[in-house]
Amino acid sequence: MRRPASLRLVATAAALVLAGSLAACSSDGGSGADAAGVGAVTEGKLTVATGEPAYGPWIEDDDPTSGKGYEAAVAYAVAEKLGYDDSDVVWVRTTFDEAIAPGPKTFDLNLQQFSITDQRKKAVDFSPAYYETRQAVVTLPGTAAADATSIADLKGLAIGAQSGTTSFTAAENAIDPEGGVQAYNSNDDAKAALEAGQVDAIVLDVPTATYFVEGGVVLGQLPATDGASDQLGIVLPLGSSLTADVTKAVDGLQADGTLAELQQQWLADYDVKELS
Repeated sequence: MRRPASLRLVATAAALVLAGSLAACSSDGGSGADAAGVGAVTEGKLTVATGEPAYGPWIEDDDPTSGKGYEAAVAYAVAEKLGYDDSDVVWVRTTFDEAIAPGPKTFDLNLQQFSITDQRKKAVDFSPAYYETRQAVVTLPGTAAADATSIADLKGLAIGAQSGTTSFTAAENAIDPEGGVQAYNSNDDAKAALEAGQVDAIVLDVPTATYFVEGGVVLGQLPATDGASDQLGIVLPLGSSLTADVTKAVDGLQADGTLAELQQQWLADYDVKELS
């Protein structure tokens, strides 16, 4: 199995100009559109998006072009299944919210730990799941949440999460804090609020929780709740002509053991207790 190495890919000036124009939503979804659905952003290239910044263990050192980190590695593995060389993969950045909002996209594929939900399927296409995770509660030593051992211990505390995410939904449904869940525009903002003492704990997916907050204490994972999917899928524009091929590619990577190998390489064997 090919493992992406420290390859540095540079998008052409034309691709960057196109990506910038698409970000303004002035495009009809790419010149490659055809009867099968929305076509590729740039013919002959696979345009893949991630967040800015992007964090490990999903993207190492905020550099997806290196192929290091689980989602970067999955992106290149999917590209190979689709018949693209590494040099044909062009990376762009999007916010979480704009990636799953209705309308034209600047990307062909987007990997940012998007949970697959029926509501999101109304606006975008999804691949099959390339990873299953749970939501966890993270705090810092010395906070009011540091000694919490149950969900009941968290109900009277200030809990934060990124709005529009299944982390937020899980916090609402599983914890249901007395003051409501504090909403933030990004995980970065939620982390900053935790570090500033504005909230006592935040909710993130398990891999991010164990990696994201320096010196953080993972109190445990939340029980599965309605509306908080544990399955992460690749986002594509709604009606993308690539959806069927990407579905086949992800299924193939699951069947041949590639996803399991990449998980072993980039994701820890997370042993996080369940809060009750």
